[in-house]
Amino acid sequence: MRLLVTRPEPDTERTAIALRQRGHSVIMAPLVRIESLVDAAIDDQPWAAILITSANAAAAIALHERKRALLAVPVFAVGDRSAEAMCAAGFVDVVSAGGAVADLTRLAAQLVKPNAALLYLAGEERAGDLVGDLGARGFAVHTAIVYRAITTATLPKDATDALAAGLDGVLHFSRRSAEAYVNGARAAGVLSQALVPAQFCLSEQIAAPLRRAGATTVRVAPRPNEAALIELICGQAS
Repeated sequence: MRLLVTRPEPDTERTAIALRQRGHSVIMAPLVRIESLVDAAIDDQPWAAILITSANAAAAIALHERKRALLAVPVFAVGDRSAEAMCAAGFVDVVSAGGAVADLTRLAAQLVKPNAALLYLAGEERAGDLVGDLGARGFAVHTAIVYRAITTATLPKDATDALAAGLDGVLHFSRRSAEAYVNGARAAGVLSQALVPAQFCLSEQIAAPLRRAGATTVRVAPRPNEAALIELICGQAS
């Protein structure tokens, strides 16, 4: 299949390699740029655990002045990729929830006593309500915004050229990038063309702006991770 990958670097390259190994043709056109906020305020207190819902948090905390002081704190990551990123950043006690925000909430509730102080290393915009869900269970969650996503105003030339040449599918890994795809295609005057290929999404929440824009062929991975999305694509190609 001829596929367009829109996620930010360096994830775009990693996904492209995995798809090419399966025999697909890949065009890379990141629609979102991740900016680390290295001066984010992080209190000096005995945290029971660190929570992350994206590997972007690992890249951000790796550059933060408080990193060394936090290395001994247990980390609960939403999935395997984010857990691996925290390990690569030097954290040694890392557990993956293996799924979505709801799985991370359950993991934290199982492994930490109520009323414990939890540090959530978050992005400016977040899916789900991790803080609210854990707060309802009696946890005190401090949110430190350590990164932000900056979207492109219009589709890059690589994307519009790929649409003109014909695409079989577009991959979407976040609601923000799905919205950027729709808005960028509208700004470029190619929205109807952009909605023709199959839209492969990591979750129903990510698929929502594509369905709302008029996409009719929307496929959602059975589990919210890259491996499941790639298996879905390969199943469609066979």
